This record gives sequence, C-alpha cells and structure tokens, in this order.
Amino acid sequence: MPNHARSTRPLGNPRAVASAVLTDLLDRGRSLNPALEAHGGALADARDRALARELCYGVARWLPRLELCLQRLMDKPLRKRESRVRAVLLLGLYQLMYTRIAEHAAVAESVALVRGAGRDWAAGLVNGVLRSFQRQRAQLIHDLDACEQGRYAHPLWLIDATREAWPGDWQRILESNNERPPMALRVNTRRTTRDAFLAELAHQGIEASPIAHTPHGLRLHSPRDVAALPGFAQGRVSVQDGGAQLAGPLLDVGAGMRVLDACAAPGGKSTALLESQPELDELVAVDSDGERLARLRQNLTRLSLQATVVCGDAGDPGQWWDGRAFDRILADVPCTGSGVIRRHPEIKLQRRPEDVETLAAGQLRLLDRLWPLVARRGRLLYATCSYLPRENDHVLAEFLAKHPDAAGVPISRAWGRATDHGRQVLPGEDTMDGFYYALLGKR
Repeated sequence: MPNHARSTRPLGNPRAVASAVLTDLLDRGRSLNPALEAHGGALADARDRALARELCYGVARWLPRLELCLQRLMDKPLRKRESRVRAVLLLGLYQLMYTRIAEHAAVAESVALVRGAGRDWAAGLVNGVLRSFQRQRAQLIHDLDACEQGRYAHPLWLIDATREAWPGDWQRILESNNERPPMALRVNTRRTTRDAFLAELAHQGIEASPIAHTPHGLRLHSPRDVAALPGFAQGRVSVQDGGAQLAGPLLDVGAGMRVLDACAAPGGKSTALLESQPELDELVAVDSDGERLARLRQNLTRLSLQATVVCGDAGDPGQWWDGRAFDRILADVPCTGSGVIRRHPEIKLQRRPEDVETLAAGQLRLLDRLWPLVARRGRLLYATCSYLPRENDHVLAEFLAKHPDAAGVPISRAWGRATDHGRQVLPGEDTMDGFYYALLGKR
C-alpha cells in the first residue's frame, strides 16, 4: 500500500470513518461495503477514501489475530458498550502490525480518535495498550504465531471445518482467505474482444492478464476505480470474479430458451448469460432483496440488456411463477460465503458454526421448491461460493435421494477438482474465488 506516513494531509478523517465503520461491524455485524457507503460520504479526496477502505478491510481480514493480541495486552476486557474504543484499539494495532504508517502517527491519531468520540477516559488506555505492543512486539508476534487462531486469523470453528473438509489443502485455503483479492473483470464480447480490451488497457498504462478457463475474464494487476475503466459506462466490461464466470458455460443456454436466475441480485451471472446468448426467449431474475435488485436493474441498463426482474422469494414460487417451465435454472443459493472471505473478510465475524446446518437446510428447501419449475430434459445448475461440503455435495446427495427424476450431469472441466456430485474451485486457485457447481438434469 502507499506510504501514507509521508503525506502532510490530516489523516483524522479517514481514521474516523474507519472507526465508525468498524464499530458498526463489531456492534451489529454490518457488512463493510454498506457501512463504508454510509460513513464515507464525507471523504471527498479519493486517497482518503482509499485509506479508510484499506484500514477497514485490513482490520476485518486480521480480526481474529488482532483480537487475540488485544486480549494479551489488556488486564481486563472492555465493556461491551465500548465498541468504539475497541474499534480504535484494533485500528491502531492493525496500523502498527501491517502498514507503513509511521508508528507515532498511528498511536497519536488513535488517542485523538477516542477523544473526538467523547471517550476522554480511554485516551490513556489506548496510548498505553499501543505502546505496550511496540515494546513487546517480538514476543507477542511469536505467541500469536504459535496458536492456530493467531497464525491463520480465522475463528477456530472455521479452521477445524476447513481442515476436516480439505485435509491436504486447509492451510493454503486459510492463507488464501487472508490475501487481498484481485480485481477481476468480464469483457462483454458482444461489444469488443478480450484481446482488444487488453490492448486498450495497455495503451492507458493499465496492466492486466487473462483469467484461465474463461474466454471473457481478465485480472487487473492493481485495483482501479471501476468508473475510470475504459468502456465501463458504455457496458463493454463488468466486474466479476473468474470463478463466477464459470457458471454461464455450464448452463449452456441456447436461443429460444427460457431461463431463471434464482437469487439473482446484483446480477453478475444474469447479465453474463444475456451477453452470451442474446436470443433467449426470456430471462427471469428473482431476488428478495429490493436494494440489491436496484443494482441489478442498474447493471441491465448500463449493459443495454433486457430481463424480467421479480422481487420475491425464490423458495416460494407461488408468489411469482406464471406456470411456464424453464429450460435452464441457475440456483446460486445463499451460503456461508467461505469461498469469498478474501473479498468479504467480515464473514469471519458474521458467521457461526450453527449457520452451516441452517443454511444447508435452506439450500435443500430451495432446490426442492425450484425443481418442479425445470422443464422436461431441462437443467438446473446449483452454485455456492462455499468450500464446505455440508453446503455442497451433502445437499446434492440429500436432494438426489428424494428426487428420482433428477440425475447428476458430469462436469468435465480443466478447472477445480471433481467431487462426488459436482466440481469445486478452492479459494485462490487460478486467481479465482472459491465456488462449487453441480449440474442436474431432469429425466
């Protein structure tokens, strides 16, 4: 990251925004993106916005490690209502451990943050804790690395679940979860070619490389403001991870087909399907989240695409289905998101071990409800952004046991690895996020 310590700009505002966002995360489990949108409006300077984002995502990424470090530095824990002070302490530790910000600035600004938040009593505490870390750094780092929660910066239940699911890969998975994600794009080949767009980026001094296994994907070597990308406003390119781009070819949509994208918002896979096959009879995009559906509509407008957008529960087709069967259904179901932790590190805080069973039951229910909508000889693609088998192969096994008219369709591809009922991409493989796909055909 840039060496912000060399700047002469006042850095209080980005840190104040970051502390407010992190307080929302700690207090209410609020996701980072909406919290940044809510609190970051006061930051007019792009560098300040970038610093606030770096601090928020950095703290969330290393939160289990930072929390463990904080516990070792304090004689007694903070009261629950003092989440703002806790956020400032975590923010200060992150700056000292993972950034090139001058240490005296990180400490002084942390003290100023609690004073500015009306917590004058905490100024001495914050100063003392951060300076104690500076004095004890070597021993603390050694102790953190000596325990799995500290070394891998994941909650213990997720470390254990990852090790059980992928005994030969679990360490690499956890390490990949802690990496900064690449900025991946999908080129709209109805408007241009990937090679032509790569040449256009190179002409503007933007380095990028093709993503393997997809004819439309490319990866920027350093993130950019998406609005500044050539052709973005005109619909020539969209932001989408390479793993998500694998869904379209698996569905193999053809002219005249009727397609359903269940749980469709914000529309990345819907728009990819429409770009790949402009002669669909209809694409119906269903989601229960009105705000995310608004983003889907914006994406359709930007890309000049048409779809039937429905606000409703995909698991309750009686609310919205017109009785006409679908040749193809994409069931991109709600899941733990374990495969996209590097993009959404707050998942480490938001998820609990009991969520896995709850989500698996919902996934099976959704499959049961959507299956009658599949036309004879039609296909349904089941997708999650999880690498936990309980949400993937186990759900498929239960579903196939209940539905004799359903058959698994083999997925023979060069990406990922075969599982009993589908194919799994683990986080970081070929630069992609973690995705699971299983294809079902109706007899």
